Amino acid sequence: MAELKFQPVAHDHSDFVEKAKKREGFKKAYEDLEEEYALVKEMLAARARMGLSQEAVAELMGTTKSAISRLEASGKHAPSLTTLKKYAHAVGCHLEIKFIPEHA
Repeated sequence: MAELKFQPVAHDHSDFVEKAKKREGFKKAYEDLEEEYALVKEMLAARARMGLSQEAVAELMGTTKSAISRLEASGKHAPSLTTLKKYAHAVGCHLEIKFIPEHA
């Protein structure tokens, strides 16, 4: 049997997004999910700072790895405030939500 060797492909996410935004409909769809992407980015950064796996966060929250995977997948799940608070606590943070005036 032939041995498969993994060759990672270099990926520049910012460049990818900029090119993708030129496609019809992508820019609006991406911008509509901007807040969700920002939330997921914050969640992943907090988990990484603590050096925790999804399995570890799941154990701390009393749930499953698949539930954490869904929680960290933007646009697929709208978590409750209670869930976000539990996640924040599990990764050593507190949750802060702000209303920012659009026309300040």
